[in-house]
Amino acid sequence: MSKILNPLGRTMQRRDFLKVAGAGVALAALPAAVRAADPVKIVLWSWVPDLQLQVDMFNAAHPGIQVELVNAGQGDPEYQAVRAGLQAGSGLPDVVQIEFQHLESFRQLDAFADIGPWANPHKDEFPEGTWSQLGKGDVVNAMPQDTGPMAMLYRKDVFDKHGITPPKTWAEFADAAKKLHAADPNVFLTNALFSSGDWVNALLWPMGWKPVTRDGDKLVININDKIAKDFAAYWQDLITAGVIETKPGFTNEWYTGLDTGRYATWLTAGWGPVFLTSVAKTSAGQWRAADLPQWDASKFVTGNWGGSTLAVMKATQHLPEAAEVAIWLNIDPEATKLYTTKQFFFPTTKALLSSPEWAGNKMDFYGGQAVNEVFAKSSNAVAPFDWSPFQSVIYQSMADEFGASINGNGTLSDAFDRIQDAVVAYAQEQGFTVA
Repeated sequence: MSKILNPLGRTMQRRDFLKVAGAGVALAALPAAVRAADPVKIVLWSWVPDLQLQVDMFNAAHPGIQVELVNAGQGDPEYQAVRAGLQAGSGLPDVVQIEFQHLESFRQLDAFADIGPWANPHKDEFPEGTWSQLGKGDVVNAMPQDTGPMAMLYRKDVFDKHGITPPKTWAEFADAAKKLHAADPNVFLTNALFSSGDWVNALLWPMGWKPVTRDGDKLVININDKIAKDFAAYWQDLITAGVIETKPGFTNEWYTGLDTGRYATWLTAGWGPVFLTSVAKTSAGQWRAADLPQWDASKFVTGNWGGSTLAVMKATQHLPEAAEVAIWLNIDPEATKLYTTKQFFFPTTKALLSSPEWAGNKMDFYGGQAVNEVFAKSSNAVAPFDWSPFQSVIYQSMADEFGASINGNGTLSDAFDRIQDAVVAYAQEQGFTVA
């Protein structure tokens, strides 16, 4: 789950009427002996606000399984508790919330069960780019709960004033940045969030960047490859020209910049449209959404920023039931619809991504535009991506080194070289063999 207030947990909520869903596929998937026995207790760790609503729906639909929801901490505190449980060999949940970028690190600890026999029949219910992150081949470790496909939010009033149309390519984006700032030195096409490694990763993703891959039992680390250097050169040109800013995001200064029109775009994820409504209230009605600019105009491919899953722990003593919990909570039509109206998650199922009620929702804040359609298109174009076993280390190194470059320590290209060296050293210290 994208915790967008730090800037990643979501706390924006509304009151909704809870409707209990039907049993769906649940009971039929379980052995008769299990259905006839006393209810099986499944412990689910999650920090999602108000998830008890969906859990209650599950419990009502599954008299043979009862879920106990536990908040073991948001993000890192929960992950630390999972690692402690793995080390102790006890105290683990059956199902646990894990953000996409951390799945691989727990796979290295052999933490997850294979729920492929139950999950694979639902593969076609999700976009390929989402499903590809859940496991390897027919092995599936988790089910997707929400994602963050990338697109662009922009100020239509600023664009119209200066005769700018939403750029379809990154070359057009650079031209627009220079044109806009030349016309008004107090306005920038965007504020590039190099303070956030996950934002940078999301923009490198559709370029085909593969920072960490495997060659047998070895890791191949190519953080500073040609793709990274081309990316660095592109953004360095805009920084050097002074036509964009690179201040930290999710601060009062940044919110004000978006609201006042100092920043004419926000390159953001599927959770961005709802988030922006809470921090740029005086500019309501002026915002619109457009596709993420492309490096190759003949193709449409995007990346992802944020999102999480429900993974099943290998230690569970109730694998079929635990798998049913992870699957049902992320495919049931009523439960998944509630995520979009109560927790304001960006949906993962094709059914919701294409539903007129959700995708066609016209928001006053965006001048009546159905902005969800733009991000749904992006979701279906997210390329597969291989996460590293230490993604948080990469993100932290990115934030540190890009920040250093922006403050005068070399260029963005130099920063990629420093990140490469730091990550290789870390991998070797952790016992990985680096090719």
